[in-house]
Amino acid sequence: MKALNELRLGSASNHADTWRSIIEAHTLDQRNTSGLITELHCHTRASDGTLTPSELVELAANRNIRVLSITDHDTVAAHDEASEACQRYRIQFIRGIEVSSLADQGEVHVLGYGVKPTDSRTIERILALRDARDGRAKAMVAKLHALGIPVSYDRIKTLAGDAMVGRPHVAKALLEGGWVAARQEAFDHYLAEGKPAFVPHQGLTPAEAIELIHTAHGIAVVAHPALFAGDPDRLLASLLPHGLDGVEVYYPMHTSEQVAHYAAFAKTHGLIATGGSDFHGFVGDLETTLGSIHLPGGSIEAIEVRIEQAQSATSA
Repeated sequence: MKALNELRLGSASNHADTWRSIIEAHTLDQRNTSGLITELHCHTRASDGTLTPSELVELAANRNIRVLSITDHDTVAAHDEASEACQRYRIQFIRGIEVSSLADQGEVHVLGYGVKPTDSRTIERILALRDARDGRAKAMVAKLHALGIPVSYDRIKTLAGDAMVGRPHVAKALLEGGWVAARQEAFDHYLAEGKPAFVPHQGLTPAEAIELIHTAHGIAVVAHPALFAGDPDRLLASLLPHGLDGVEVYYPMHTSEQVAHYAAFAKTHGLIATGGSDFHGFVGDLETTLGSIHLPGGSIEAIEVRIEQAQSATSA
C-alpha cells in the first residue's frame, strides 16, 4: 500500500522504483491466469489515468491480457507509445478513444475503436477536443472561485503536465490545497454531475462524436449507457440512424439485469457488444480491475470484422 500511495502522489524521483515494485507484485498475483483476457476500456496519463502508456501495457502483459485498447478521453496521444509496447509483449493493440459529447439530458461518452486519423482536418478536430477540455476546466475554476475556493488554474495545468486537463486534476488541486480531505470528496461535493462546480462538456453532440470516429476510420460504441442521466434506450435508439456500431454492454457498474438488457438491445439492432473495466490506474483504494471484464466468445472477432468493414468503407 505504501508503494501505491507513493505512485498516486506522482513523485518523479521514486516513480520508476515504485512502479517496478507494483508490477512485480501483479506478476506474482496473475501468473496462473489462463485463457483470453481482454481490456477494451482504459486510460493513461495522456488523459486522466495515472500510468504512462508503456506502464499500462506492461501491467496488461503481466495480467496476461492479449487484446488491449487504450481509450483516453478526447485524445489519441498514447497510441504510438502503446503500440510499440504492445509489439514487444505480443499484445494485440486496438487504437481507441473515448469522445466526450453532450445530449439534451446529460453527457454521453462514445468509444471509438480502430481510430487512425489520416487527414489533416480530422486530426485538427481531435486536437480541438483538448481546447474544449481546457475551457471546461477554466469554467470549473470560475465556479469554485464563486464558492469561495481560490484554486489556481495554473496549478491544475501543472498537475496535468502533458495530459489533457480533466476533473481528476482539479480534484487533485483541491486535495493539495486542503479544500477536501480526499479525492473522491472533491467529486462528491463539487465536481460530479449535479454538483455546484460541475461543467458539462461543450462542443460535440453524440451524433457528431460518431461522425468524427467514423471519419477517423473507426467504429463508434456508446460507453456505459446505464450511467447516462437521461433515458439510455431513447438515446441509443436516436443514434441508430447516425451509424452507431455498438454498445458497451459489459461494464463494472452495470447490474446483471442491465447487462442482459443491453445485450438484447445490441442483438436486436445488429450492434456489437463490447466491454471493459474503465481502468484509470491506482487511485483511491487499490484498483485491480484491468482485464477484469470477461467478454463472451467471439466478441473480439465481431469487433475486428466491424472495424475492417468500417475501414473498407472509408477508403472506398
